[in-house]
Amino acid sequence: MSTMIRSQVIPVSDLDAAKAVYTTLLGDPHTDQPYYVGYNVGGFEVALAPGDVSGGPVAYADVDDLDAMRAALLAAGATERDAPRQVAPGARVCVLLDQDGNAIGLRGK
Repeated sequence: MSTMIRSQVIPVSDLDAAKAVYTTLLGDPHTDQPYYVGYNVGGFEVALAPGDVSGGPVAYADVDDLDAMRAALLAAGATERDAPRQVAPGARVCVLLDQDGNAIGLRGK
């Protein structure tokens, strides 16, 4: 698999209020849970997640080997914002920051 950006997670302070806005824009969500509301937009995942909104939305790149790509980006000068964590069976995510503080999300095994 080549690296592709296939999802964006938008942190929200009020999930119900955000869901009303994004459902109006994107249609009914395919996943509607208290911890995650997901929309399929032409094969691209747009998700709402309750949490700290100060970091803004994060686009996640799908990578074959999360640990190897994380190590390579850290060696290239990125810093870690969120350590790798399991989000689903066979799927982990982490968030790094580039030199200007822009978020780089990684999703892989």
